[in-house]
Amino acid sequence: MRRFLILVVVWLGLGVMSPLSAQEREIEGVIAGQMQAFRDGDVEGAFGFASPGIRRFFGTSERFGAMVRGGYPMVWQPGELRFLELREIAGQLWQKIEIRDAAGGLHWLDYQMIPVGDGWRINAVQILVAPPPSV
Repeated sequence: MRRFLILVVVWLGLGVMSPLSAQEREIEGVIAGQMQAFRDGDVEGAFGFASPGIRRFFGTSERFGAMVRGGYPMVWQPGELRFLELREIAGQLWQKIEIRDAAGGLHWLDYQMIPVGDGWRINAVQILVAPPPSV
């Protein structure tokens, strides 16, 4: 009987800690891939993770890189990256992330993700107010 109870407890515990869905893994992979491209100085590679609309808007990876460098320095040279929640807002998927920049500053960003023929692409990024550091 004791073994049975242990098995039930373990089984219930595994159900609570469900693994990420395939969609969540793909979305996280796209964002992490773009971050790695920026870390590596590969602006063309980072541009490849942008949606077709973003690519049309900027036209070249150089223009895209200049925008990121000027407006999103924490993304240009990201430090530690942590994925927070994936949410649906007005029919769109938004992935919240936490980035610690090279100077140790903490930033929260929201990435709007859209499906394209071969997976997911980043369609927008907005900077959120990060929570104050805990002591």
